[in-house]
Amino acid sequence: MLKRYVYTDEELNAHYQTKALKPMYKKLDFLNRTLHYATISKNDTLPLLIFVHGAPGAWYGYLNLMDDSLLQANFKMVSIDRMGYGKSDYGKAELSTQIQALEIKRIVEAENTSRKKIFLLGRSYGAPIAAWFAINYPQQVERLLMASPVIDPEHEKFYWFSRIGKWHITQLILPKLLNVATKEKYSHEMEMKKMLDKWKKLYVRTSVLTGAEDRIADTANFSFAQRMLINCPCTFNKIPNTGHLVTRQHPEIVKEFLLEKN
Repeated sequence: MLKRYVYTDEELNAHYQTKALKPMYKKLDFLNRTLHYATISKNDTLPLLIFVHGAPGAWYGYLNLMDDSLLQANFKMVSIDRMGYGKSDYGKAELSTQIQALEIKRIVEAENTSRKKIFLLGRSYGAPIAAWFAINYPQQVERLLMASPVIDPEHEKFYWFSRIGKWHITQLILPKLLNVATKEKYSHEMEMKKMLDKWKKLYVRTSVLTGAEDRIADTANFSFAQRMLINCPCTFNKIPNTGHLVTRQHPEIVKEFLLEKN
């Protein structure tokens, strides 16, 4: 199961051994914590594209897009280990959407050498974090893409085993990334309630992608986005025969939005 979420340094080195363009790994200090991310760039004058993963996850959840030659030709790409995951203070959750969005701001300050407007892609729990940044710093954002977003506080999806993950004895057994994901899940509803009055302040060009067969995020989140995103130019795409991992199953749709000229 964890192979879906975890790669070792050795596996990543093997993956990139034959590739012409390899990532650079960087760390920044952020509120007395360590923020880790990977960047791939042919040219630092290209617009910055930032990827924000869900829960659980890591920067390499976007390997297929980071490796894409067309995106490499058009963007300087940065993929973040959100706080508590990967090498960003692994196991120490950060539950505030606002603070996690400010992590993006810290990276933009360090990496946006072109000073052009940036592109943001957030998936699942990463979607509202990317949106928070776009809402509060619209002058810095060209486009926002929310893939399989979990943004509706009334439709946070829980499973029969979700409560078990809160037990102390269970947390001693489970990998730390799953404990972080559990903590995020049980705080997420309240965090999304805090954002309810903010969606009308989203003005940047946005796209929402959802798999029609998503079994992880309630597809009511798609309807919520349609109701709430009323002041920005926005496209909505519910993709048939597709689950939660839209960016892996349909990278061509992601690229079409990111590379569209107008």
